[in-house]
Amino acid sequence: MIKISKLEIENVKRVKAVKIEPTSSELTVVGGKNGQGKTSVLDSIAWALGGNKYRPSQPDREGSVVPPYLHLVLSNGLIVERKGKNSDLKVIDPNGQKGGQQLLDSFVEELAIDLPKFMNSTSKEKANILLRIIGVGDKLHELETKEKEIYNQRHTIGQIADQKAKFAKEQPYFPDAPKEPISASELIRQQQEILARNGENQRKRQQLNYLETEREAKGKEIARLETELLKLKEEYMKIGEDLAIARKDALDLRDESTAELEANIQQIDEINRKVRANLDKDKAETDANDYRVQYEALTGNITAIRQQKTDLLTNANLPLPGLSVEDGELTYNGQKWDNMSGAEQLRVATAIVRRLKPNCGFILLDKLEQMDLETLNEFGRWLEQEGLQAIATRVSTGDECSIIIEDGYVAGQEGVQLQQQPGAIDPAPTWKAGEF
Repeated sequence: MIKISKLEIENVKRVKAVKIEPTSSELTVVGGKNGQGKTSVLDSIAWALGGNKYRPSQPDREGSVVPPYLHLVLSNGLIVERKGKNSDLKVIDPNGQKGGQQLLDSFVEELAIDLPKFMNSTSKEKANILLRIIGVGDKLHELETKEKEIYNQRHTIGQIADQKAKFAKEQPYFPDAPKEPISASELIRQQQEILARNGENQRKRQQLNYLETEREAKGKEIARLETELLKLKEEYMKIGEDLAIARKDALDLRDESTAELEANIQQIDEINRKVRANLDKDKAETDANDYRVQYEALTGNITAIRQQKTDLLTNANLPLPGLSVEDGELTYNGQKWDNMSGAEQLRVATAIVRRLKPNCGFILLDKLEQMDLETLNEFGRWLEQEGLQAIATRVSTGDECSIIIEDGYVAGQEGVQLQQQPGAIDPAPTWKAGEF
């Protein structure tokens, strides 16, 4: 990893003359009071390495007739300089060959010199950067889209199931009603058939009465009509045979009642209303059960997709253990960005930015006064463990500061200049991090 070995800054913003050798691995804290030039040190490094898009709007120190001067030595031997009226860039590699901004861009990560850009991005933007680093963004997006689609489908089906169940519950039920609606024409047809059969029975009864009367009359005439005896006997025998048949038929006759049909005809609308209510209730309950089955099936699909997402991130080469993406947002140990501590946010941001360009072994951090000393030390130990270099500013003059900036100088270098200008004082000695 490439780190910053030495830096010399002169006449940039509030800096008058500063020469520093940052700690190679862990935290170098540039301390001092407000308005002394701390942030100017970081802005100078960003300008030197990041190019003119990081050039301050007013780079020249107020009151100085000498143009800005930037000189950085990197751990790979590269020397980066900006000097002269136009602050022209000069990059020399270890082999003595000249390079330019393109060479710096090949290993200097933009977010390493502008970490606030990452810190202030949205949770989704942070998550997208992480997914791009580990190479699972497209697959995770596909799974999340599928999960959302099935979730919405399941939600709709669940609503329908609830509506069906509620509708079924509200419907009245009549256990004594038939299963199918009654047809008025069918009842009338049945009534007419019964009346027809009863009419036939009546006709047969009348026939019986007629035969009995006729036989009795014929019997009385036998004595009187001796001359017609033979004829009458024949008729008598014939009538007797018919009478026997008629009597036999009459014994099996049973009249049917139409009272129930007449009542049903009168109540057909009420009966059919009950039947339709029962059918609606049965169908609503069946539909509700069907939709519940679909809901449970979709729940299983969602669970499977979520497991695929978990496996995808679990098996990915993450920059930091505990990092993940949930619902499109970056999380660390289960916490979203706004629930992380300041140290956790810095640790996450540093780990992700480091992975963007692994050769870039440093980051710049401004305004670390928001951290208490315990958190600051914890962060410094983590940087040392990871072999990373961080140069940070802090409004403080305490022992936690590696160097102190006072009125544009490193304390103890006051009044010196780094370039040999006409009438200039000899360059100041180099201040190494940790000497204070």
